[in-house]
Amino acid sequence: MKEELTFAYTDKKTILVAVITKDPILIQRRMKMIKPYLMFNRECEEAFKLYIEAFGGELIAMQKYSELPSSPDFPVEESDKDLVLYSQLRITEDGFIMGSDSKRELNDSDKVAVSVELNSEEKARKAWDILKEDGSIHMDLHETFFAKLHGSLKDKFGISWMFTVN
Repeated sequence: MKEELTFAYTDKKTILVAVITKDPILIQRRMKMIKPYLMFNRECEEAFKLYIEAFGGELIAMQKYSELPSSPDFPVEESDKDLVLYSQLRITEDGFIMGSDSKRELNDSDKVAVSVELNSEEKARKAWDILKEDGSIHMDLHETFFAKLHGSLKDKFGISWMFTVN
């Protein structure tokens, strides 16, 4: 096994985890992951507590809508402040699930998305442009406070995709 050092820091608004390793395969695997993204009808926190119990998992992150920077472009109603904006749970050594609450009622088929984390804006835009053809855009691919690019769409086959470039 190659040398590895993990460093974690958190305050009430930021979680920073740094992994220092000499194993190039591990570096590549960690930087390019496909993770299931689960959407919930206002029950994400409850569901993740159940998944922690079921898998003995580790909660990596959970951010509420109340923690968002104030913005007129993304107003948060008082009734939505306790909703989960983003969460990530490790359920196996290399297996993660992510999730959040939706502000709108979702059908069961809309509750799962394939979340793709890419290192290249060019690759993200190429895949985005191909998958959006004859599909529908949920959130335009754009810069956010947490990523260089982030967006979500449903392709022409009805599969939901989330793209993030860090």
